[in-house]
Amino acid sequence: MNKASHSLKWVLLDFIHRCNDLRTFKQIHACLLTSAIVTNDLVITRAANFFGKNVPDIHYPCNFLKQFDWSLSSFPCNLLISGYGAGQLPWSAILVYRWVVRNGFLPDVYTLPAVLKSCAKFSGVGEVRQFHSVAVRTGLWCDIYVQNSIVHVYSICGDNVGARKVFDEMLVRDVVSWTGLISGYVKAGLFSDAVDMFLRMDVEPNEATFVSVLGACGKLGYLNLGKGIHGLVFKCSYVKELVMSNALMDMYIKCESVTDGKKIFDELPQKDVISWTSMIGGLVQCQCPNESLDMFCEMLDSGFQPDGIILTSVLSACASLGSLAQGRWVHEYIDRGRIKWDVHIGTALVDMYAKCGCIEMAQRVFNAMPSKNIRTWNAYIGGLAINGDGKEALRQFEVLAESDTRPNEVTFLAVFTACCHSGLVDEGRRYFNQMTSPRYNLSPWLEHYGCVVDLLCRAGLVGEAMELIKTMPMAPDVQILGALLSACNTYGNGFSQEMLKSLQNLECKDSGIYVLLSNMYATNKKWAEVRSVRRLMKEKGISKSPGSSLIRVDGKNHEFLVRDDNHPQRENIHVLLNTLANQIHIEGNIDILS
Repeated sequence: MNKASHSLKWVLLDFIHRCNDLRTFKQIHACLLTSAIVTNDLVITRAANFFGKNVPDIHYPCNFLKQFDWSLSSFPCNLLISGYGAGQLPWSAILVYRWVVRNGFLPDVYTLPAVLKSCAKFSGVGEVRQFHSVAVRTGLWCDIYVQNSIVHVYSICGDNVGARKVFDEMLVRDVVSWTGLISGYVKAGLFSDAVDMFLRMDVEPNEATFVSVLGACGKLGYLNLGKGIHGLVFKCSYVKELVMSNALMDMYIKCESVTDGKKIFDELPQKDVISWTSMIGGLVQCQCPNESLDMFCEMLDSGFQPDGIILTSVLSACASLGSLAQGRWVHEYIDRGRIKWDVHIGTALVDMYAKCGCIEMAQRVFNAMPSKNIRTWNAYIGGLAINGDGKEALRQFEVLAESDTRPNEVTFLAVFTACCHSGLVDEGRRYFNQMTSPRYNLSPWLEHYGCVVDLLCRAGLVGEAMELIKTMPMAPDVQILGALLSACNTYGNGFSQEMLKSLQNLECKDSGIYVLLSNMYATNKKWAEVRSVRRLMKEKGISKSPGSSLIRVDGKNHEFLVRDDNHPQRENIHVLLNTLANQIHIEGNIDILS
């Protein structure tokens, strides 16, 4: 090739790369034919990528293939199939395959993996089975590359039984074989099966294997196994990889080992969106909303721009803390940054505003959402319930019941909360019966029983509440017994020794119920029972929890406990309190004199 032809080739390649319509490509194609460089491998590659992204009709691409001698090389056909498989038109890859086979093309070990990849794009498990049969008939099945592709695509399409069957029939397996099956189990939620397969591996795992099994350990809460895998990762020198570090951190956070997760996070030389998302969202899930907000402020200080997923987690933290000012700031940040709203951000905003007591804003956001899922409805109905608007909560439930969205257990929990807070006893009974009716066929949780028991106890129907407890398929918890105790104390009903035995069997560290029971016995001058309860608290190592208050200053949360004198700024706080006390005293004297 002379210098002029060489330059022309690169010019035409650039034209193909920038081309986005078939009419322009045909003009480039004419230049390719006249310059005799149409068969160049780079030209074929660029053309295949163009077809896969821009040409849904395979007639012209197939005619383009006719100028090549397929008996000499399968490269052009395989590349065109791969181009469609990797683009936005995966079904066209199968059409191209069928056309070239009808016209004499013989598929090889690179053809089937390429067409199988296209099947994975649209979860075509039926097509996968057909190409599996083709592999067996043509003898291509014996190639491990083809076998691994079939295992992987079966897993991607959710047919883990088919993937396992192919895996078991393989005479030779490499790390790709094992990883394909393990990742398929993780994707399908079969975490125990994924862990079992990992423990059976007879080859050295690779990075993808570790990432998949760490995800399974996190979902199952297998902290010890996760730590063992961490040791293997360290020996394999994968620990410096950001992807691996993110997987380890995510595993520790999901296993509620926040300290270990934070240690990996702090040691990362660089952090990406997954690092921040795992840490901020994980802290919220571990009931550490203060630390989550602190981490969010640290992320902003580092110059990293949050995405919708991180902001959703931050809004959940604000909801847990009742931090309306911080939640409003996040809302304004979303609007200023023109971050695309989705149902998750909308639901988080509804939940935040409702839990912070700003039900009007929750209603405004809810009504403005173009699409809602059951979590959105649950957040709104639950928000109305906890803000005392029980009748509106029940009205919204009826609207939901008439829509295409089906209520779930959490929805009914919000409904019972609404009935409880508004004293709607008859409605509570009716909805409890509806929940178990054939229309919804939902089994009540312990929390549902707790809400209904609380509703009946608040109405003074202690006997009916006790009868309901007897029908429960599970033992009462501390909330149910606490509701009964409060009702007995208020309405003068006796508390049976059977319930006292239930307290003894509870593995609960909440001091409130024991103190309530002790006070009730003391009111009735049953001093022996008082001593029995106090002795029970001592045996269980339970002490009365001190009161506390929380304030957020300059992006940091400060918690103060009763009689706690360990705050680092305690001296400045006492000086300010004394100044305020003196000012109040002076102003009080002025008012008296006037």
